[in-house]
Amino acid sequence: NLEAIIPGGSSVPILPKFICDDVAMDFDALRNVKSGLGTAAVTVFDKSVDVIAAIRRLSHFYAHESCGQCTPCREGTGWVENVMTRMEEGRADLDEIPMLEEVTRQIEGHTICALGDAAAWPVQGLIRHYMPLMQDRIRNSDSF
Repeated sequence: NLEAIIPGGSSVPILPKFICDDVAMDFDALRNVKSGLGTAAVTVFDKSVDVIAAIRRLSHFYAHESCGQCTPCREGTGWVENVMTRMEEGRADLDEIPMLEEVTRQIEGHTICALGDAAAWPVQGLIRHYMPLMQDRIRNSDSF
């Protein structure tokens, strides 16, 4: 019934079941699958969880927690949250998926503290592993 895990707290990329089946929970193995151990606060999602909604909720948290000092974080986290909200509801455009990826890359590594990276990585993991689900949500928003 496993859908995915976030292996290292809310700030690391989500991993779908097919990766979780074979990956060891250590720093090197998780880095090799483009995630991380972080704080090791493992979050487990079963198939009843809407992963888009879960990552949108993390985006809300990081937008709320941004102190506003750094422009990429101040502007980027709010923008990411807005797009993720529309994505969750099926109101986003397909063109916004690569744009969302690009904005997270502009936040990542461009802030004074680690909050920018923490805000970017969960969304990047969602795009990396759940793009077909995101596209389906947009194409079939009436059925959601």
